[in-house]
Amino acid sequence: MKNVLTDARSIRIKGRSFLAVMLSPDLPFDDWLVRLDDLAARSAGFFLGRPVVLDLTDLAIDRSQLKDLITELAARNVSIMGIEGGRPSILGPGMPPALKGGRPVSDLAIAEKDDAAGSQNQQAVREARPSLQASAIQTSTTQSIVLREPVRSGQSVIFPEGDVTVVGSVASGAEIIAGGSIHIYGTLRGRAMAGSIGNASARIFCRKLEAELVAIDGIYKMADDMTPDLRGQAVQLWLEDDAIMAEKLI
Repeated sequence: MKNVLTDARSIRIKGRSFLAVMLSPDLPFDDWLVRLDDLAARSAGFFLGRPVVLDLTDLAIDRSQLKDLITELAARNVSIMGIEGGRPSILGPGMPPALKGGRPVSDLAIAEKDDAAGSQNQQAVREARPSLQASAIQTSTTQSIVLREPVRSGQSVIFPEGDVTVVGSVASGAEIIAGGSIHIYGTLRGRAMAGSIGNASARIFCRKLEAELVAIDGIYKMADDMTPDLRGQAVQLWLEDDAIMAEKLI
């Protein structure tokens, strides 16, 4: 006799990976929130619909301070999906769950069919929001990808495994997030974040710099923080002593 282990009333449970932004606040929170507001004001939509994890490692705060911080972030439409590095004593009911072991996710979605080959390729785009997609063709190795089309406004291209090359331009409101370097052979108008998994040697190259935001290894710089003579120029950017450096490409 066979036993039926599932029926129509069963609850289906699946595992799924989502990309989250890691925020590492520092004390005093009031000053840190001012800097966060500045980032949000100068890069509209940066946190919109994006899950966020709070990294509280080595941060000496109590439960009351944590609750106040979460409340302040919620008022800014920053959704906290979990807390990493927090002491168990400061967590409690009604708070985001404790997380540990976070790491870059490498599994890729399935790409659209290639018109020429008529076959499916792996896609290096994780949907931070359900409507955001971009077509990416993977190279023979897993260390870099090449995007043959421009990245349109609202699209997020995420490739933590290595470098991203965009043959066209990156529109305002679009973003590229790479574990390695970013190469853009057109105009960079959106956001480019290189070295996203802790690679301080990553660089950003673009044919024409009009960026809303650039970041390397978590250190960011807004467009109006850059010297005016770089705007509209072919530029490379790198990290040096926790500061983003830039120079024109000849």
